Amino acid sequence: MPDPVPLSEVRRMLNAEAAVRTLPREAMLAQQHTEAFGRAEPADITKLIAELRTLPFVDAALAIKLADIQPQWPEEIRLLFSKERVVLDEAQLNRILEILAQHR
Repeated sequence: MPDPVPLSEVRRMLNAEAAVRTLPREAMLAQQHTEAFGRAEPADITKLIAELRTLPFVDAALAIKLADIQPQWPEEIRLLFSKERVVLDEAQLNRILEILAQHR
């Protein structure tokens, strides 16, 4: 399985490709999605992902999901972690929220 890529990086790649040629319909839809939901620049997202990865309970895929979605409430974070079978305590949730708030 390929490594996950942040939405802001996908936006950058699609915009670069669109400058060279006409994108197929599916790629244009993906580009519109990244324009609507890609919240920050790739460099900022890379810093956020690196900081989230310093937490022992956050793997690369979850760090990218958290950076792309940037949840604001503990319930949203719990939903992202529910598939991982990880139960976060309040201190861990608050730490994630603090890191996300610093990068908004």
